[in-house]
Amino acid sequence: MTEPSAALWWLPVGAGGRVVVRTSRWWETLAARREHREPQPLFHAALEVFSDGRRHVIEMGPVWGQTSPSRGVVATGPVGWKPLGRWRLFRYEVRCWPEGVLPDRDLAVGAPRQIGLTQDGARSLLARVPTVPALTWGRDAFGSGDMWNSNSLISWLLHSSGVDATRITPPGTGRAPGWACGIAAAQATAGFVT
Repeated sequence: MTEPSAALWWLPVGAGGRVVVRTSRWWETLAARREHREPQPLFHAALEVFSDGRRHVIEMGPVWGQTSPSRGVVATGPVGWKPLGRWRLFRYEVRCWPEGVLPDRDLAVGAPRQIGLTQDGARSLLARVPTVPALTWGRDAFGSGDMWNSNSLISWLLHSSGVDATRITPPGTGRAPGWACGIAAAQATAGFVT
């Protein structure tokens, strides 16, 4: 039986695709110019949680991106602008997928970061996933200077579960847009664990 733990994977944004790779590269180039710095590689975080002899894959993606009916959708939210969320094209979903698939795992940069958890801690983390704030993807809801996105889900989940997400960084000189927004959301969420 596997010990309770979490594995944090860093995937290049848009790994395995073409459109997201190009649009994120353009976005990062513009952001770098605005911030007077060099463009950096962008990463998307995903989490595997091991608890009670099972493995759960936790990540956020577009509702149209994964078609398996058993993908463990526990929450959805709008993309870009809240009213647009009426249409499937402008919605994301949060997945907590028992024994699920982590797309493009073979493209991850390095081995996952291992995070030790107690059995109660792992259960609590899994129970917290459906309670994630369904904020608008791409918006800065907490004045953190960062936008809500898939990385926000993971940093919110870790930080609100008592793991200091401020000490976690993506590989090398990469960036994980949304990470700071998730931490800000965790700090604003009732029941935040210090």
